[in-house]
Amino acid sequence: MLCLDMKLVSRLRGLSGSSSASDATPRRNRGGSVSSVVPSTDLESDEDDRFSSSTDTTFASASPPPRIVRDRSRSVCVPVLNSSQLRHLHRRASHNISPATDTVSRRGVFSRRYYGSIEMLPQVEQDGLENGRRFRVENGDSLGEKEEMFGSPSTPVLENPENQTRWYFKYFLGKLHQNYVGSDQERSPIFLSVVLSEGAGDRCVPHYRAILWRRTGAQKISLPYMANKPMTVKQILSNFPGMDRLDKGPREIFSPDIQKDLLLLEEQEGSVNFKFGVVYAKEGQTTDDEMLSNEKGSHDFHRFLDLLGERIRLKGWDKYRGGLDVKGDMTGKESVYTVYAGHEVMFHVSTMLPHSKDNPQQLERKRHIGNDIVNVIFTDDPTALDSFNPNCIKSQFTHVFAIVSSDSSGWRVAVYCDECVPLFGPSLPCPPVFNDPHTFREFLLVKLINGEKATFNTPTFSQKRERTLDMLIRDLYQEHVQDTKGSNMLNRRALSDVVEAPGRRREETRAVEMVRVGQAYKLEAIVRGLAPTSMATAGPFKPSPWEPLCVYPDFPQDIICGDSWSQKNRMVLSTEFGTFLIEDGLSHRLIFDKSVQIKQLDVVEQHGILLIRAGDRGRDSKIHVFRLSEFDAEAGGDTLPKTRSHSKERKLERTRGCHIYSLTRPGGSHLRMCAAIGRRLVVMQWKHSAAWTAWCPASDTDTVDGFVFVKELTASEVPSFVTIVEGATGCGDWALCCALRHNFELISAEGASRILSVETSNKPHLVAALDLREDEEPELLLCYNNTCHFQKLMDESMASTAFDFHWNSVPTAVVCAFPYVIAFTSDTMEIRLIINGNLVHTMVMPNLNLISSKNDIFFATTAPEFFSTRTERIHFDGKTDKDDKNNSPPASPHSAPLSASPEAKPMRIYKIPLSTLSGTTVATCERRCPSPAEPDLVPAPPSGDANFLTVDSSRALSRSCSSSPTPGHVPCLPGMGINK
Repeated sequence: MLCLDMKLVSRLRGLSGSSSASDATPRRNRGGSVSSVVPSTDLESDEDDRFSSSTDTTFASASPPPRIVRDRSRSVCVPVLNSSQLRHLHRRASHNISPATDTVSRRGVFSRRYYGSIEMLPQVEQDGLENGRRFRVENGDSLGEKEEMFGSPSTPVLENPENQTRWYFKYFLGKLHQNYVGSDQERSPIFLSVVLSEGAGDRCVPHYRAILWRRTGAQKISLPYMANKPMTVKQILSNFPGMDRLDKGPREIFSPDIQKDLLLLEEQEGSVNFKFGVVYAKEGQTTDDEMLSNEKGSHDFHRFLDLLGERIRLKGWDKYRGGLDVKGDMTGKESVYTVYAGHEVMFHVSTMLPHSKDNPQQLERKRHIGNDIVNVIFTDDPTALDSFNPNCIKSQFTHVFAIVSSDSSGWRVAVYCDECVPLFGPSLPCPPVFNDPHTFREFLLVKLINGEKATFNTPTFSQKRERTLDMLIRDLYQEHVQDTKGSNMLNRRALSDVVEAPGRRREETRAVEMVRVGQAYKLEAIVRGLAPTSMATAGPFKPSPWEPLCVYPDFPQDIICGDSWSQKNRMVLSTEFGTFLIEDGLSHRLIFDKSVQIKQLDVVEQHGILLIRAGDRGRDSKIHVFRLSEFDAEAGGDTLPKTRSHSKERKLERTRGCHIYSLTRPGGSHLRMCAAIGRRLVVMQWKHSAAWTAWCPASDTDTVDGFVFVKELTASEVPSFVTIVEGATGCGDWALCCALRHNFELISAEGASRILSVETSNKPHLVAALDLREDEEPELLLCYNNTCHFQKLMDESMASTAFDFHWNSVPTAVVCAFPYVIAFTSDTMEIRLIINGNLVHTMVMPNLNLISSKNDIFFATTAPEFFSTRTERIHFDGKTDKDDKNNSPPASPHSAPLSASPEAKPMRIYKIPLSTLSGTTVATCERRCPSPAEPDLVPAPPSGDANFLTVDSSRALSRSCSSSPTPGHVPCLPGMGINK
């Protein structure tokens, strides 16, 4: 290849003299203007050459022709490229990267361009003037999509699923909980609901759930529960933004009827069921009057309807009707209906609605289709997907249009939505063609449902919803404030204090009545088909993209830190009793004894080294460097565990006293490390580049000597963690983002410092600062408390993006894996979309611990066989007046206290492949365990089985997650009814 390149350069040099005359002739550039090509030399030297040629023609004719000097900064025969073209070529060059490097370089990279580009589409008004509306057009042809290594994230996932977001219906209604009324700092009325969740549905992990009802919407948070230190109502309230300094504490509401009012507030978030318009368009039809005048559809259109759902008879229909008449056939005799993931969907099909030959505008059809937020336009013309103009549908209510056509290759889709509609997924694949009809149906239904949900966040709908909530909350405030003032109960005391004390029959009766009334409201919603927790669907089962795979069934120790060794299918795990190497998921071997207490470690496979931070905090804490080959028995490494004396030989002296260190993201050109020693930030770099090591792996054998000192900087305070940001605009080749006590500090390579403030009134708990790339532009995702904030790294304004989003729990670690961002707490894993912050799933697991997210995501949790077993019941005795504590939510309003097992509980290690999250492949593994997630598509409502991580007992011969030597899991007992 190198010889061919040299021959090409020599040939081009030989042709440079003969082509100089042709190069000087004018030619037309892209913009249509005529320009001449001049040699790429400085302007002054060109003018001097022309001046000397014109003044001394005799000398010029006698001398040899001047040599053309070519600017070496430009490629051969390649014009100057702008930044967008360079990014495009960079994406195309990713084809030449190995698959392992593909996965690594995907870390922290995301792009909003997958979800369409904004275009101005013409609109002709009645007065003849031509105006325009801006639409986001998504047709699978955005710049560079065809060359992307992973393709677009087109896995269909419901955003903000009701079974995950409707907390009050799922966790509060019909259970003993507390409701409070009060006002915020602006004197606006608020309501607070608190429950202690610890039933089988929460995997026996006790924690508080709290909902703050405000006119701007419901805010939710989950907080850990400690039996020896229950939280007060004010402490729970202080976890919400702006609620830490209240003049008066909220008053408890004792009326059981408040549950119906709060359920009504939750229903304002949006409908559980949906209605979509379906319009048939013949070839050449461009206006809504022409489309709605079609009495019959084509053969392909009827195939499309059969794919969407079942044809139902409207008269006597007893399920969701979507505004259609089911008594007198006033809106047609038939329609199309389906169920997806608990959502009932009714389609307003244009050819099935009443048709009038005397009314060319077809007002009866427009009355339904024009009032649908989402319309599907099926066209017989495949070229209409690119030429469709949403302005032809004269409706101010419709915001999303899905254009569908069919040909021999399959089903083709394009999506147009109003500019004000937030981004929503799934994005279209490239090309936007579906060969499998079931895959196409699922994708289209999810896209339509997510599109309607996103439209409710536009200014038109959000302002209307805010006015409705404000009116409802003020009415409830006036009603229940009077009731709480007249109550003779101790309003300051928590529900547990009132209920669990013996001899209080009145309060005991009230608790029973509250549960009974709540269960009645819940049953009524289920009978009406409005249960937001149903998962019934009409379709095949499909595993979730975040389904974990078991890689080790029974690791015996609690894990302090760890990292994956992907090339060898291994893991390095540090515990209190030493550091172990897991090989092939079959066994673990001690590589460091417990004299080497490792607090932090990284496996750097690009350079074949293992970095560890060992020792107690202080001068004994240092960073040590080992070769991975030293632990590889196949490569002749030592199988005996290393001791403290071995680590002394591999210490970096400059890192003495280091309390934390950070590395650059894998996949970069150079490995950099920042070691924090108090306020001092020591930056070092591996002396060999990643390309050099890949070219000459046998020559890269350094350990401690491989790191070269680069620079020492100073932070304003002692940082709790540091993130190295590469390619930061205006900050040099790299910058450091340090987490201080109350804010973040960005320090450039030149030493310039800038404070990145966080917007919170109470003391922030800084969690993470993720180095992201959006279309090759550096960006930070700052995580503090339960908030994630996008921070652009721009010279002028350091502006942030348009939105922040909030987790339902305060995370301990955050991982980005486009299109998802995942938060880990001690007992939950929360998955959201990074482009809009919408929730897609939450998994609850005890003792959850993130191990590594360098490539695939590895985490550990207590083996399901050791989940605590609980019995849910109303418990009234066991507490005396002497033990009462004011302002304390229930220690356990309906269950007995937990009894911790004195024995150690084995940890099970799982992996979520990055490829499945990105939607490229579905990983298959013989040791695959059932997913912790509820399936997206199930043929019937779930049975409530708690064995979501239980291994398959039928595989008794394989040492894997399917044959764990640990005892079988005893499932949590179902909740006992109030009458029992």
